[in-house]
Amino acid sequence: MELKDKLGNQIILFDGAMGTVLQQRGLKAGDVPEKLNIEKREEIVEIHKSYLKSGAEILTTNTFGANALKMKETDYSVEEVVSAAVQNARQAVIESEIEAAVALDMGPLGELLEPMGSLSFDEAYSLYQQQVLVGVEEGADLIHIETIADLYEARAAVLAAKENSNLPVFCTLTFEEDGRTFTGSSIHSMISVLEGLGVDAIGLNCSLGPEKLEPLVEEVLQYSKLPVILQANAGLPVVENGETVFKISPAEYFKPIARLYEKGLAVIGGCCGTNEEFISLIAENLKNKKVKEREIIKESLACSPSQSVNLAGVNVVGERINPTGKAAFKEALRNGDLDYILKVAVEEVDAGADILDVNLGLPEIDEKKVMVKLINELQGILDIPLQIDSSNPEVIDEALRYYNGTAIVNSVNGEREVLEKTLPAVKKYGAAVIGLTMDDEGIPTTAEGRFEIAERIVSRAAEHGISRDKIIIDCLTLTASAQQEGVRETLRAVKMVKEKLGVKTTLGVSNVSFGLPARPVLNRTFLAMALYQGLNLPIIDPNDVEMMAAVKAAAVLNNIDQGAAQYIEYMSELENKTESESEAEEDLTEKNDLQTVIIRGLKSESARLTQELLKEKEALEVVNEYLIPALDMVGERYEKGDIFLPQLVQSAETVKEAFSVLKEEMARTGGRDITKGKIVMATVKGDVHDIGKNIVKTVLENYGYQIIDLGRNVNIREVVNAVVENEVQLLGLSALMTTTVKNMEKTIKAVRDKAPECQIMVGGAVLTTDYAEMIDADFYARDAKEAVEIAKKIFAE
Repeated sequence: MELKDKLGNQIILFDGAMGTVLQQRGLKAGDVPEKLNIEKREEIVEIHKSYLKSGAEILTTNTFGANALKMKETDYSVEEVVSAAVQNARQAVIESEIEAAVALDMGPLGELLEPMGSLSFDEAYSLYQQQVLVGVEEGADLIHIETIADLYEARAAVLAAKENSNLPVFCTLTFEEDGRTFTGSSIHSMISVLEGLGVDAIGLNCSLGPEKLEPLVEEVLQYSKLPVILQANAGLPVVENGETVFKISPAEYFKPIARLYEKGLAVIGGCCGTNEEFISLIAENLKNKKVKEREIIKESLACSPSQSVNLAGVNVVGERINPTGKAAFKEALRNGDLDYILKVAVEEVDAGADILDVNLGLPEIDEKKVMVKLINELQGILDIPLQIDSSNPEVIDEALRYYNGTAIVNSVNGEREVLEKTLPAVKKYGAAVIGLTMDDEGIPTTAEGRFEIAERIVSRAAEHGISRDKIIIDCLTLTASAQQEGVRETLRAVKMVKEKLGVKTTLGVSNVSFGLPARPVLNRTFLAMALYQGLNLPIIDPNDVEMMAAVKAAAVLNNIDQGAAQYIEYMSELENKTESESEAEEDLTEKNDLQTVIIRGLKSESARLTQELLKEKEALEVVNEYLIPALDMVGERYEKGDIFLPQLVQSAETVKEAFSVLKEEMARTGGRDITKGKIVMATVKGDVHDIGKNIVKTVLENYGYQIIDLGRNVNIREVVNAVVENEVQLLGLSALMTTTVKNMEKTIKAVRDKAPECQIMVGGAVLTTDYAEMIDADFYARDAKEAVEIAKKIFAE
């Protein structure tokens, strides 16, 4: 049976780990496993053969880190390594005379993408594309994208795979126990984005053992329509007698696997710490068994990486990012003043918007360029989904490509040409789409006429492979002052579309009152009537509290808000806000403003407010009274899960703008140095991953510490010299791979010999508190927040 026929019908077995097996066979700490595809081909082939004999049906090529960023640390090119790796796996299949598929393995690039890091989306795409092209040429049977923590990076990898091959694409992300990836992506967002991009199977791998991942996999099984994969670690590694070991046995590994099989798991393998014994036990019990049927909860989502909105409910779309009739907004667009627009967006979110409509339709700007830039900026500071609003198909296509999540496209209409120009991009990127009930003959006067166009849009979308759960129909709000009878037809059309087509509905509400007095009264009344008819996505100004209250009330009356919990919460917050509003206005100081822009990540505002503060305060006062308290607040929110890594990094970058102003002032006036102390940081020898280190560095810098960053793959002597020459009190060491922790231990020993007064903190995916103690580190820093607390303690002493 072919792989594509078997997928989702019969259990498919992947192999187990490659890196840790090589380590057990003598791979030295810090060696690059991918080099062995060329230098020790026979050994790689033998490992592949051992997995085939144990029952594996898919061999994973030894190319986890075979991208140009990591291969520049070796003497080999990506083309040489990937080519040899695919050939090795194929040779193992031929020599074993066992039928199996070869999966081109693509892991994380080792650098964060913008806006969290410096790697652009296009650069990430090109790095993955390079691997895909070689893999396809060498005859790989499928592409396996694995151990990804950033949904944006997964997006780049999947697009590179889909656009440069016709092979099946599997994608697995690595989740923490709290159901979030390192960058804050949620399981529901992963499902929505990867299903939308058209991958063939999705799931989880690495990070934890199968028992810890079991509830997360169950969630994927509940909500994803795709075959689900699990490739867990053999638990978390520990150090015994100076060696890294995984404690979970094959039998312990299999128990949760067996339970998940009963719930519909379709593809099974192993990650770090597993070997042929693990795969053999799974094969003995499950190979070729039929995949269990499961009931899937169908969701229609718009999402960012960390937050998803179920379109089946009632959700408010903020309307204010739109230049129509707004002189200040137009001026900001003409001047490239995106901070003005970001502030508008923040206000909408604070007021309760669930989704933001983004319309930049101004003839005199480069709409495509500005749209992509604004989307990236918005996603750096906010985590709610966006609605891309443009009449230009090129703008929509470009915006969808770079949007990190599942967007809504606003909009198409019933004209065949418009549909044909826009729907392919909607399908390709997995977006939802709003269809306006108008065509080249205009807006029909009757509900029946508008329903007919809606039906045509749904039909045409289906021809492009877009399901009804991704379609939203706008029956168009007419002005009561000019077309009074049309208002009633709009409401009738909403009801017809909901009942007969079963799709979602939206309306721009405020147009109904144009040209009439007391507009808010008409708007609220029309909104209430539309909600009763089945309106899902009212496009309104969320700052209008009466309109928002009407939405919350309707959710109660329509039995959507169970127990009226959201309504009670909103009204309670509104009451508290009203009571404290006048007091807050009187107390609106520069301090509060600066803290707010840091928390929100409004960079240029940070610089301006810092300059204002310097008219009255010393630079050190600004640091201690304004910047540090704001950063502490951001750190606390990050720790609680109220914000995620993109917002943490953006706030740190915002503080950097303030620090730049303060440093310029110090240089100009010759005042007291605001730097709190020097810290050396390095990723240890043999390890080319420095994502975590770079985040910690950014945050520490913005607390006022001078960071001497030695980079990645740093030899021991270089670390020791930097510590001694700079007389530093604190050293931070990072390692992501189990194979390089030994080098971390050696580095610590060397530093202790030459600079015993220097204290050492360590961090990285494979580290734990016990691990840190075992290798004689002083502190284990789980994340940037803990690193800051360690630095505060050291330099206070």
